[in-house]
Amino acid sequence: AELRAMGCTNRIGFFLHIPLPPPLILAAIPQHEWLIRSLFAYDLVGFQSEADVAHFARYVGEEAGAEALDPHHFRAFHRTVRAQAFPIGIDVDEFAALTHASDAMDMYHRIREEYKRRRLLLGIDRLDYSKGIPHRVRAFRELLDRYPENRGSATMIMIASPSRDDVHAYADLRQELEGLCGSINGDYGELDWMPVRYIHRMVARKRVPGLCRAAAVGLVTPLRDGMNLVAKEYVVAQDPDNPGVLVLSRFAGAAEQLKEALLVNPYDPQGMADSIQQALQMPLAERQARHQKLMARIKEHDVHWWRKAFMDALQAAAD
Repeated sequence: AELRAMGCTNRIGFFLHIPLPPPLILAAIPQHEWLIRSLFAYDLVGFQSEADVAHFARYVGEEAGAEALDPHHFRAFHRTVRAQAFPIGIDVDEFAALTHASDAMDMYHRIREEYKRRRLLLGIDRLDYSKGIPHRVRAFRELLDRYPENRGSATMIMIASPSRDDVHAYADLRQELEGLCGSINGDYGELDWMPVRYIHRMVARKRVPGLCRAAAVGLVTPLRDGMNLVAKEYVVAQDPDNPGVLVLSRFAGAAEQLKEALLVNPYDPQGMADSIQQALQMPLAERQARHQKLMARIKEHDVHWWRKAFMDALQAAAD
């Protein structure tokens, strides 16, 4: 908006990586009118999901009196803006190469040897309140309680890398998570089996694909996320002949694309436990079919597609 006020007339685009709230929640933000008016200074506003575009369309129609010229163009404040979903992807070839590199394969073989009598469930996140990590741990407790056959055979590796440890809310979250993990290990653990392996530190990126490949179930269950690329990385790292199963929050932007994952409500620990059990019991043929469809979509909409689609749309935007 400041550039426009200074007379800048070239095309300008904006991409929002995080979710856009529904209209009523967006309207609760102080000075929300000024915020959305400023977005109309752009020629193109990109979102992660179609749900975000729908929230934008409803808000500008109800709160700003915008005219919808078509599903993607809106006129208000004497400006026309194009709003469209551009779901961000990963560099599939780069991550696939990383998966087969020596560091990742070494990690894969070490983990498989260490846990050769276990089925691994893997969660990798920043320690952030939006990631739903305590909810995931509670769901794992529900799994052990409701499906006791998993006791002694299922292990959850929970990697929560440090995030803003100097903020009290994040310190409280860490304390809560450590308490939940300790409680599960104390209540269900055996001398030769710990249900939860919790790690609060960074894991080198070059080793992450090996961990993903070794896990029978990938747990990506944020309370809300713009996209979540870990979900896509987990799929790409899998062995197509014997792939693991992605359990994905329906509130992650990636859920719009990755429909063959098992979509869950992270606020429902019993429902999550049922889905995790389904993942652990899923036949090979179904796992292969789901993985094949997921991979095709992830390859089609990779990071290079995202860049090109956004820049092409910006180039086509009206002056």
